[in-house]
Amino acid sequence: MRGISKAYGTTVANEDVSFELAPGEIHALLGENGAGKTTLMSVLFGMVRPDSGTILLDGEEADFSGPHDALERGIGMVHQHFMLVNDFTVAENVVLGSVSPWNLRLRTRDIERDVARAAERLRFDVDPGRRVRDLPIDAQQRVEIFKLLYRGARVLILDEPTSSLGPAQIDDLFGALDGLRASGCAIVIVTHKLVEAMRIAHRVTILRHGRNVTTVERGSFDERGLARMMTGTDLHEVTITGTSYEGKESIYRVRNLRVHAGQRLRAVNGVSFDVRPGEIVGVAGVEGNGQRELVDALAGVATIEEGSVALDGRDITGASALELRRLGVSAIPEDRQGWGLVLDLSVAENLALSDIPSGRFVRRGLLRPKAVRAHAKRLLEEYDVRPPDPDLSVLSLSGGNQQKVVIARELSRDHRVLIAANPTKGVDVGSTEYVHRRLVEDRAAGKAIVLVSVDLDELLKLADRIIVLYRGQIAYEAPSDQLSVEAIAMAMAGTRPDGRPGGDAPAPVQAEAG
Repeated sequence: MRGISKAYGTTVANEDVSFELAPGEIHALLGENGAGKTTLMSVLFGMVRPDSGTILLDGEEADFSGPHDALERGIGMVHQHFMLVNDFTVAENVVLGSVSPWNLRLRTRDIERDVARAAERLRFDVDPGRRVRDLPIDAQQRVEIFKLLYRGARVLILDEPTSSLGPAQIDDLFGALDGLRASGCAIVIVTHKLVEAMRIAHRVTILRHGRNVTTVERGSFDERGLARMMTGTDLHEVTITGTSYEGKESIYRVRNLRVHAGQRLRAVNGVSFDVRPGEIVGVAGVEGNGQRELVDALAGVATIEEGSVALDGRDITGASALELRRLGVSAIPEDRQGWGLVLDLSVAENLALSDIPSGRFVRRGLLRPKAVRAHAKRLLEEYDVRPPDPDLSVLSLSGGNQQKVVIARELSRDHRVLIAANPTKGVDVGSTEYVHRRLVEDRAAGKAIVLVSVDLDELLKLADRIIVLYRGQIAYEAPSDQLSVEAIAMAMAGTRPDGRPGGDAPAPVQAEAG
């Protein structure tokens, strides 16, 4: 890619950016939120037309009018939010768009056999007949990658590929990518995780404010140096000191919580824990072991079938999301686009959403736009949301900056309890440091915090105590200073660090009732 520039109105996403990729290479693309990484890769995949610049493929100039053209030339992209049809089978998703709807309906078995043969040839572990909605997150990701390989892609672009994966799943992904690299594929990983760039990348290209900073070879960079090149400054480690919660009564109590999921199973099956003021309780687990349903139940957007939740001794079981907010519960949902934001509204409107019912921005029954805008401008500056324009549609922001909007709204509220699900997912290293610092400040101010995260380093750094969910139950629990990444990973896989089995399998609802 040579001299790529792309602007959206007055916002410059890429300015004269160049990028090279070689066969048999894993190339990491780093940068802060809004640095232009996803835009640059969207240009390469044909989703975005550049204002200027050229793409050379095997030395010849290429012009893509859309993703179909890029796929025809062997370039594929796996997006941070997967592009799969949940109600379709794996095979149907793989061939979708490449066969007629008539064949898709009438030749199902033939298509499944063809996809199975391709999976065997490419040595990919996928089940062609399974519905995508029944697959864990790492299996869905394999389907996305396999779909591109099936269509002949030799250049793979992966946007934040590990954002929802646990340690074992990341190891599996990196093993698969290394095998693809050895076969001659060229792979780009867009990531914020410096440790992953250190681990797998042969070269790293860094963007800042839409422009090239540098490209460095393996062996010539370390995490601190990459962070400095990304942010333009040295970052300081956030550390937790003191235990102000010692000897204090719990203010937030969860008892024997049960929450249903699909297939008549309990996603959360008898979970109990306490949180004291000034304490961070971390929740670990591989995606699909009840974390999302636990957060949804505690945030008031999922039905609690059994058990109780209490705040300051008051039973708040089954309270709505609005009632919980009035009582002082803030929530950062895992799915920022599905639950955290209204994508059709502006940044300012999204930042004001939670306070409008209380009448904060209302006078005589009418919304006060100037007050909403002033509130937004202050938070955009404080949380470094880019671009800091309160009138922009929140949909136009990068994923990381959308996450900053959610974090700014929830942390700026007057709250007693914070439920935070992967608060730094898709957020750059500088903003991650800022979020960590705010969580530590919340802790010091006596807030009770439930931190759900797939980032084990984040949990070990911030949490006072960590519980591990496995098949909807607490498989292991211990103070974080007595745990290691290896111990948590074992518990996440269903084996306690002491060698005993972890949680039991989730029980069918009818079996429990009977």
